[in-house]
Amino acid sequence: MPPRKIIIDTDPGQDDAVAILLALASPDEMEVLGLTCVAGNVPLALTSKNARIVCELAGRPDVKVFAGCDRPLGRDLVTAEHVHGATGLNGPNLPDPTMPLQPDHAVDFLIDTLRAEPAGTVTLCPLGPLTNLAQAFRKAPDIVEKVQEIVLMGGAYFEVGNITPAAEFNIHVDPQAAEIVFRSGAPIVVMPLDVTHKALVTRPRNDAFRALGTPVGRAVAEMTDFFERFDKEKYGSAGAPLHDPCVTAYLIDPTLFSGRFVNVEIETQSELTMGMTVADWWGVTDRAPNAMFMGDVRADAFFALLTERLARL
Repeated sequence: MPPRKIIIDTDPGQDDAVAILLALASPDEMEVLGLTCVAGNVPLALTSKNARIVCELAGRPDVKVFAGCDRPLGRDLVTAEHVHGATGLNGPNLPDPTMPLQPDHAVDFLIDTLRAEPAGTVTLCPLGPLTNLAQAFRKAPDIVEKVQEIVLMGGAYFEVGNITPAAEFNIHVDPQAAEIVFRSGAPIVVMPLDVTHKALVTRPRNDAFRALGTPVGRAVAEMTDFFERFDKEKYGSAGAPLHDPCVTAYLIDPTLFSGRFVNVEIETQSELTMGMTVADWWGVTDRAPNAMFMGDVRADAFFALLTERLARL
């Protein structure tokens, strides 16, 4: 099988960085056509800078990085420096990037790429708020049928919220964009908190990253060393959840994950539950399923894959 063509839409974020590294370490499974950046974990200037830092860390300054939307469709931007630090990549001491930011807007790159490629051959991998994708779908609705699949990190069902009592961060930042994407008709696979909170970087798993003895291994270990302090304090967990690498791991080995094809609606009206992913897990409504909503991950196998791939960089 030829590698799957993907575009990673991202707001790095330490876990975004690991997801990007995993993709770049897996050329047999994924051809990264480009990275499109969005405001989310930190503002756009930092997410587009961080994406280039990660590409250079991986030895891939040839990857095209595009800056996209700097705010949600209809709301003020909410960021997460309290989790990721002021830069978004706190932890390791990484140099500023020297590779250029592409001159085109990320939304235009998404549209142009999907129109140029054969139908059903490009997978979109959003790791942050869905603003760029929603804007592309609104501006060029013809591209929706060109999408092979959307594999995204966002939402929750049993785990409910991590930024509000009801909502996961990526969906909460731009619920209007999420509504557009979930109602687009494109095939969607969702990695919610229910899965990612089971992909915990415990001390032995982080020691395995550090033991690689490479700049990538050390940087990932230092990222998760920083990242985990928030989740340990908030949840009492054994380590940091690696949310976003679940997306790229799925593209390598979908058998790592299990879930259900269900209807998912996005709450956009109530400030109390704004951005909630209302997943009909038990099939209690007559709403048509529109997303494969994952519920579990084989965590040991996930980390074995991640460690093995990071060792390639």
